[in-house]
Amino acid sequence: MTTAATGTETFADLVAAEDVLLFVNAAITATGQREFRSQAGSQQLSLDFLHAYVRVNYRRVYAASLALDINDHNAVRIVRGLLEHAAEASVEEKRAEGTLIAARLAKLPPQRVYRLFGELRTAKVNNRRTRAIMRDWLAARPDAAHDAVKYRTGMKAAVRHAHLPLDGVRNVPDGELGAFLFRPGRLPRYEHRLLDAWRRAHYEQGAVGELPFTVAEGFAARHGMKREAFVERMVPRMTRLERLRTQGQRGAGADTLPDVDLTVMPLTRLALYVLSLDRDARVRHRAELTHALRAAARRAAGPHAGSWGRVAAVLDDSYSSSGSGEKRRRPLAVALACHFLLEALAAPGAYTPLWTTGARDPLLVRPWGPTPLGTRIIDALEHGPQRLVIVSDGWDNAPPGLAGEVLRVWRTRLDRDRRTAVVHVNPVYDAAGFDVRRLSASVPTAGIRDAEDLPALVEIARFSEGRTGAAELYAYLDRQVARFTGTGREGGPR
Repeated sequence: MTTAATGTETFADLVAAEDVLLFVNAAITATGQREFRSQAGSQQLSLDFLHAYVRVNYRRVYAASLALDINDHNAVRIVRGLLEHAAEASVEEKRAEGTLIAARLAKLPPQRVYRLFGELRTAKVNNRRTRAIMRDWLAARPDAAHDAVKYRTGMKAAVRHAHLPLDGVRNVPDGELGAFLFRPGRLPRYEHRLLDAWRRAHYEQGAVGELPFTVAEGFAARHGMKREAFVERMVPRMTRLERLRTQGQRGAGADTLPDVDLTVMPLTRLALYVLSLDRDARVRHRAELTHALRAAARRAAGPHAGSWGRVAAVLDDSYSSSGSGEKRRRPLAVALACHFLLEALAAPGAYTPLWTTGARDPLLVRPWGPTPLGTRIIDALEHGPQRLVIVSDGWDNAPPGLAGEVLRVWRTRLDRDRRTAVVHVNPVYDAAGFDVRRLSASVPTAGIRDAEDLPALVEIARFSEGRTGAAELYAYLDRQVARFTGTGREGGPR
């Protein structure tokens, strides 16, 4: 942008920067699912508009968003939008987009990528770039036979749509993968162990245990195997999350935690698991759960651990933090995870947590009551923190508007020198406002989905405060693209 280069910014530059931040907040928090205060339909309509608006007006920024900590739902939508509307891009843009798309697909769960490939097939998107992206992603998969068994329909559709060759796949004898996907039953047996286990599982119970758990479930039901015995037998082949999901079926009660190492789980996902336990289980396993949460928080803090000085946090555990049927307890889980992360980021003994309900025990928090954010912010500022972090959906209602007024007075009258850095992170997308709900124009707000992203989001949030310009924002996006793609050079969100 020429105006950014000269140090002067037009009104259009500032509007563009606001649009970018609006979209980034939505791409981090929104999933098109029902929230506590909005239905899925309004969420989807709101997202549809934002994606179309940013893709048409700021295509390079739209692509660069793939390098940020956006959620998988919006990452897939961006990839699809770029590939479906390839005619809108220049040759240079297509080249940059291809690098970003490849890097993002490598980070996505394979089931989402196969679903994306199916959507592209339905939309009849089959240009050369799309075929190359699909070919390269499939070629990079570590175990094509495993994908063929676990994601058979998705892989079959992708191979057929992109006309991909199946011979020469590593660790799979030539001809077997094609026969498995398109001509099942043609070969009397497969040399590849997993492919042959799938064949034998149709008539042999013993082969069921050799398959991935989600595939084996269908065969177990077909053979009439008892669920409890089947789950117990499959434990060694389950992923960590599959073990957590099935612990109740294996008879694990309040006295038993699942046979997994909780300390290696991602922080927010671990917080969701802790909140899924009843109160008695949390009390009984307090030591193990607290140790796991703190270990995950230290890992998430990384080099930032202990570097934030005196930190106070206002954490929303009001009734609205219960989320919705699709996102059950998600806002509360983010607040709980942020609590432990902020404890790790603060200097030793310099962290003050304040829950909106007045809760003292973070392990036993539950969603209830109103949201007296204003009162809690006053309490937090009395401690004289260097940083104040507010984790809330922004619906201040006890009394309404007090939080915004407190923050306004604090910024304009009591802390003009900004001795205290204040940031609001919001885990809930407001479909009506096309953004996350803000508490005050004087305090930066960023959307958040996973607490692990908090240090990076604090950096993004400063752009929404109005003290930095569009040039700094675009330079930040350039750096993130270079880091994400490993190109070592800044590339084109401008």
